[in-house]
Amino acid sequence: MTDDLRRVIRELTLKPESQCIPALVAGLALDEAERGAIAADAAGLVGRIRTEAGAGLMERFLAEYGLNTDEGVALMCLAEAYLRTPDAETLDALISDKIGARDWARHLGRAESALVNASTWALMLTGKVFRSIPAQADDLAGIMRGVVRRLGEPVARSAVTEAMKLLGRQFVLGRTISEALANAGPEMADGYLHSFDMLGEAARTARDAARYFAAYADAIAAIGALAGAGDPHDNPGISVKLSALHPRYETVNGARVMAELVPRVTELARLARDVNIPLAIDAEEADRLDLSLDVIAAVLADRRLAGWDGFGVVVQAYQRRAPAVLDWLHDLAGRLDRRISVRLVKGAYWDSEIKHAQTLGLAGYPVFTRKESTDVSYLACAAKLLAMSERIYPQFATHNAHTVVAVDRMAGSSARFEFQRLHGM
Repeated sequence: MTDDLRRVIRELTLKPESQCIPALVAGLALDEAERGAIAADAAGLVGRIRTEAGAGLMERFLAEYGLNTDEGVALMCLAEAYLRTPDAETLDALISDKIGARDWARHLGRAESALVNASTWALMLTGKVFRSIPAQADDLAGIMRGVVRRLGEPVARSAVTEAMKLLGRQFVLGRTISEALANAGPEMADGYLHSFDMLGEAARTARDAARYFAAYADAIAAIGALAGAGDPHDNPGISVKLSALHPRYETVNGARVMAELVPRVTELARLARDVNIPLAIDAEEADRLDLSLDVIAAVLADRRLAGWDGFGVVVQAYQRRAPAVLDWLHDLAGRLDRRISVRLVKGAYWDSEIKHAQTLGLAGYPVFTRKESTDVSYLACAAKLLAMSERIYPQFATHNAHTVVAVDRMAGSSARFEFQRLHGM
């Protein structure tokens, strides 16, 4: 059965999008009345959130700089990357890349927030400082550029630094696990749980892999100090990236990866089991999925993990083979007599997946090309997960109100599940 399911996964990798959707819709089995009710409830939910919670700084920024604009994407990239920028020279290059060529002037004065408007002015001037194209004489920012240049690029860098610290704190809980746990304290006191991970982890050398292994092990110990008895999913947990634990995590190195990586992941899983916290294997790029499944199967088969329900896997709904991956995980858990968790996400590498498929000259894409298709796939996978609850603990990671309402309606009161979101969203 397992071999058959793996074959189905491989066959779905580049299956035409138009051929995937009908089966997903059929599996979802929501009639027109149910879809209408979900849409209405989702609109009401958004309205209540906006009324009750009000708009914070991030919401005001996003209202002006939507993620469908070059400027919005540049801001988010810069905010996410800022805290990991090692030196001034690299930060200058980052600012130049993300801010220098954007059309900030078109946003000037449009936001309701005075702070956002002031930030727009700063970004516009900074963009001129770091832009290599000379400004036109009638460009006000160009006139001001000379003033800013006399102050020096370090001053401009400092201004952007402060702005990015403000945005970066929105999404980064802490620079260390101890700082993150301290900052998470108030939310945890209110009953919220966290799955901690590290930003930007990717091993390029054996030394990198050893450093990340040690960091994960230390984080597990620190998180475990806050854990109690009972279900591990009642405690905070950790997410682990396989590519952070091996410098050659590629299919071509499959034998070496299995020999060297599986023991490392197994050891981290055993450490998590010992302190009763959940550990999730994070998702990777599409071309690593087959290898990831081999590693997951080998780790989960370790007899020392028997009886521990804290092992989890992240599955990306924007991959066309996502439903088959869920079938395989369910079958694996049954054969090994395990209960695992599955965190369903939409996916984070869309741009690079599309470009990678194009550069390889593939006949299709491993991910859906339309957002609507990904949304349908997510809901179809959610319905499948809810039906697998005897072996799988469903976790739904989403920031989409429509998706939240749909999952909640499909779940009813028959199964235990949880919603997840990124910190700051």
